[in-house]
Amino acid sequence: MTYGPAPWQQASWDWRAAGNFIGGGAGSGLIAVTVLSGAQGPWAAVLLLAGMALVGAGLLCVWMEIGRPLRALHVFFNARTSWMTREALVAPLLLGCGLAAALGYPALAPPAALAALAFAYCQGRILQAARGIPAWRDARMAMLIVSCALAEGAGLFWLLAGWAHGSAPLAALLAGLVVVRAVVWRGWRRGIAASAAPRALAALDPPGRWLWWAGSVTPLALIAIAASGSAGAGVATVSMASAGLLVAATGAWFKFVLITRGAFNQGFALTRLPVRGVPRAGGGRTT
Repeated sequence: MTYGPAPWQQASWDWRAAGNFIGGGAGSGLIAVTVLSGAQGPWAAVLLLAGMALVGAGLLCVWMEIGRPLRALHVFFNARTSWMTREALVAPLLLGCGLAAALGYPALAPPAALAALAFAYCQGRILQAARGIPAWRDARMAMLIVSCALAEGAGLFWLLAGWAHGSAPLAALLAGLVVVRAVVWRGWRRGIAASAAPRALAALDPPGRWLWWAGSVTPLALIAIAASGSAGAGVATVSMASAGLLVAATGAWFKFVLITRGAFNQGFALTRLPVRGVPRAGGGRTT
């Protein structure tokens, strides 16, 4: 038997915190996929700058959420234990290498991609470190956030520049990332079924269904149509762009709900209460 109040939703992080995970995840994923695509020239610069803009917008949201913004530099002082500090330390490296690559220094493109992956991983570990929130502390959380970031980045790549730099391998990459995200999401959802509050599951399931049907099944069908060869070039381009849009939009909606509506803590439980006259485990009686 358990005792204590019902779980309640955390109120420390709102839409601004969600904006960091949405913008930072999609932006870092876009940077990584752009570098992996081998895109060159002005379009590569545009995509890298777009990814950095999303990351910067997410960091700005976090800065807006801080009660005392002038103390934001304090986030850099706890790298030994804080994943938020590690995220903050990776961000300048990501933005610096990304900007250099966009300005015509291709040697810094691979470091930018690695920094983007590290940034997304730090975001996942930030949530996983919240031990009091069952929906966040699951061991699959970091993998889920990274897979969301890469899938959303690939989706944005096809939405923004697929007509210019798309290829069969990149279409297969988008499909593969969508499948990985869906599989990790299903595993995460099963993992929290027994520990998350019913109200948390009720909030998380609708965007989860959107992530599955509109963000996974439908994009895969659109990718198959584009790859079938029976559709013309225009239809294939529209199909891939639509698939990219659905992947990115459903991922953003899922993360928004994950942060703002599904973050119920576990409450507290007192499994052993002192009862007058009953011997204690260590000997003696309660008084």
